[in-house]
Amino acid sequence: MPSATARPRKYIHAVRETLAEEMEADADVVVIGIDVAAGSVYGATKGLAERFGPERVMDTPIAEAGVVGAAVGAAMAGLRPVVEVMYMDFISVCLDPIVNQAAKLRYMTGGGVRIPLVIRTQTGGGRSSGAQHSQSLEGMLAHVPGLKVFLPSDPRDVADLLRAAIRDDGPVVFVENRRLYNSPTPDGPWETLPPGRARIVAPGDDVTVIAWGRMVGDALAACQDERLAGVGVEVIDLRTLVPLDLETLLASVRRTGRALVVHEAVEGFGPGAEIAMRLTEELLYEIEGPIRRLGALQAPIPYSPPLEEAVLPGPASIAGAVRALLDD
Repeated sequence: MPSATARPRKYIHAVRETLAEEMEADADVVVIGIDVAAGSVYGATKGLAERFGPERVMDTPIAEAGVVGAAVGAAMAGLRPVVEVMYMDFISVCLDPIVNQAAKLRYMTGGGVRIPLVIRTQTGGGRSSGAQHSQSLEGMLAHVPGLKVFLPSDPRDVADLLRAAIRDDGPVVFVENRRLYNSPTPDGPWETLPPGRARIVAPGDDVTVIAWGRMVGDALAACQDERLAGVGVEVIDLRTLVPLDLETLLASVRRTGRALVVHEAVEGFGPGAEIAMRLTEELLYEIEGPIRRLGALQAPIPYSPPLEEAVLPGPASIAGAVRALLDD
């Protein structure tokens, strides 16, 4: 069914407006984080402090482990905190409250406590932010049982998935890509999908490209490469890494016979390998060749713009990888 909600103008507006709507609807929703009262570094929480006051939009010290730990406790006590970790790289500072507390406490208490916690964070390279501010670590988080990982690529999915994350009774890591913040909402019909449902954004019969976040747009751009002229590329936006919509992926790859998984995270030991293996286990005797993956090179993200461009996947490298699949 098409979504009845108004279309947000841009990706960043979808974050801000959805937070405001959920705070308006539920007094237990609170926003916590560094500089959130001032709007945060990219303006995602701009105006919320003025609208909802300091008790519901709480600035914190620069101490991510303590901030997330406090948010876990707040969730256990009945609030629905949305905590902002300014850069995804800083998730590494607070792995203990995320991995050992938020992800496990519901299980360890036999369902006695809920952890309705959302950790908003933003990811991605391509802006010369350096090795400590450009990483994509979603695979590390998806590896932890008890965590859900959402990665919207479209302003409309930002609204749909952030709403679902805030209403979820378990911990969700909500990954935004900062290079998408100014991306506009496209025209056309829209079907609201729940977490765990992938979206086919471009149909095709020759090869399946699976992506999420910013790589969805790059995969669509790759389809315009002259090397893929006349090729039916089916592009699938995974939307959520956990839960994983394996059913939609299997149906597509069973039909096309070829698949490429693309992500901005480092390729080695990345989520693309897991997805490729799951598809291979199910479709080994039905596919035309190996299912491949394309990610960032096994290197810290460089500060230098030309080097950064060389390390990260993009439309040209995606098109080349698809062409190589077809030529095998």
